Amino acid sequence: MAIFQYNDDEALGTVLSVDTATVVIQIVDLGKLRRMQVNRLVVLQSSKPGQHLIGLVQKITRSSAGQNESAEEGTAIDDVEISSPQLNLVRATLIGTLIDKVGTKENVFRRTLETVPEIDAKCFAVEGEVLTMFMRVVANVAEKGQKLSLGHYTLDESAEAYLNGNKFFQRHAVIVGSTGSGKSWTTARIIEQSASLPNVNALVFDVHGEYAPLTGNDIKQYRIAGPGDLGNSKGLLDGVLYLPFWLLGYEGLISMLVDRSDQNAPNQAMIVGRTVVQMKRKFLESNHQDELLDNFTIDSPIPFNMENFLTELNRLNTLMVSGARQGSEKQGDFYGKLSRLVARLENKLTDRRLGFLFQAPEEAAQLSWLEELSRVLLVGTSQQLDKKGGIKVIDFSEVPSDILPLIVSLIGRLVFSLQQWTVIEHRHPVALFCDEAHLYIPERAQCDASSEVSIKIFEKIAKEGRKYGVGLVVISQRPSEVNRTVLSQCNNFVAMRLTNAEDQSVVRRLLPDSLGGFGDLLPILDTGEALVVGDASLLPSRVRIKEPNAKPNSGTVDFWDKWAEDEYQDGISEAVIAWRKQNLQ
Repeated sequence: MAIFQYNDDEALGTVLSVDTATVVIQIVDLGKLRRMQVNRLVVLQSSKPGQHLIGLVQKITRSSAGQNESAEEGTAIDDVEISSPQLNLVRATLIGTLIDKVGTKENVFRRTLETVPEIDAKCFAVEGEVLTMFMRVVANVAEKGQKLSLGHYTLDESAEAYLNGNKFFQRHAVIVGSTGSGKSWTTARIIEQSASLPNVNALVFDVHGEYAPLTGNDIKQYRIAGPGDLGNSKGLLDGVLYLPFWLLGYEGLISMLVDRSDQNAPNQAMIVGRTVVQMKRKFLESNHQDELLDNFTIDSPIPFNMENFLTELNRLNTLMVSGARQGSEKQGDFYGKLSRLVARLENKLTDRRLGFLFQAPEEAAQLSWLEELSRVLLVGTSQQLDKKGGIKVIDFSEVPSDILPLIVSLIGRLVFSLQQWTVIEHRHPVALFCDEAHLYIPERAQCDASSEVSIKIFEKIAKEGRKYGVGLVVISQRPSEVNRTVLSQCNNFVAMRLTNAEDQSVVRRLLPDSLGGFGDLLPILDTGEALVVGDASLLPSRVRIKEPNAKPNSGTVDFWDKWAEDEYQDGISEAVIAWRKQNLQ
């Protein structure tokens, strides 16, 4: 049964002008005009039988009859006296077509415009039971089989809002919103929905430990090893991750060890590269890996001994060579030019904050260890040893902020490289949830050496990830500080309340031109309410996100209520001890 069955006398008005995907509708009856609201839906007659064009109201104006009949030149309805000659004009953006029947299926909504309305075509309201039926059609055809449920539509609370799960992750997504807008809540909702799938595979980059409350058989919590873990037996099975230095590619090592402001930086970078290759070659030779010896490069993830590496740098830094006269000596080419490099490296080797890099357990120096780490991070639920934990939440809260971009991107690079080198038949898709993305995927104008490496890796994932089954979900409260190239590759937007003008303008630029006015809602959205636009959403919508089962640790503290309590919770002693130990546990 067709949803839209209107009589001519139910029409609100008629089409006055058509411009590509925008129409202007004239409404004579003031009572019918009051049923129009900005961002509500209308349906217009199509020139093809059995089809109806769906429009989103963008602007409502009133102009005097002698003016140019354009919605752009009108004045607000309340600014004109009712008694004056008037044209009541509504501008609407066409967003799709509802087809009464396609094959055996009735009421099919498509985000295409095979036709546009004719002049004087009638316009009808989409409200009440008709709205409910239409929103259910949109929700039900969002995806065949498994659906990603966000919550319900603000337009119709009885209709559940679904996204196409394939397109959401295939074509990357952005979740943005100011502090307290419900951004983490939304992320937790999507994670929980994903966790319900039997073979889900996703990593959540948790910078502040917000997602620790997310538990269950399908979610596992990991954390980067902190100072308190060094020397203990904790490892992969205990949820503690070490990321040894040899996992860093050439650019990562250079950004960590070489000071770009040093006048000897080019020499130091060249020596680091050459020496790393020597150290990796020695490791392969001592382990009789003849096949790898013929093909490895400086970026190949092959362990090497850091003490031997430091010894070689010291040797080159103090090397004396034979002079021109017999028996004389002179300084070598790199004599004294590596002093700052050696000092920086020696300092890092003893820095307990960097223990997860330079003080990893002995087993992390074995060739087989990388496969163990990869299986923990990169296989779906059914392939885990305990058949649990397809979603891995990685806590980076103990990683020093100056190298946070480098370490997060290290895991991103590991995931992308493994997917790239996996044969297509065995490739299992994986999604990366990048929480607080502005901290490690910043705009280039803000970046240092560590951030520059991270930007290159995530730009590559954003541009090429779809081909290898790597999806990005970029999450940030400051979209204006997130790398523009990465954002431009994201075709799905879940935008919560944004109060900063720069952040709003970034989101508006990402929206399709025809929906530019949709962004005007950004500063007035309620907590937990979002604008959803993109390939995964058949209908650009205002959605109220459903509460997740487990809420992240990002809720706003109730200052006034806490101050009003009679009892005081004294945690100073525990905080001082934890601060000194650099460990909350």
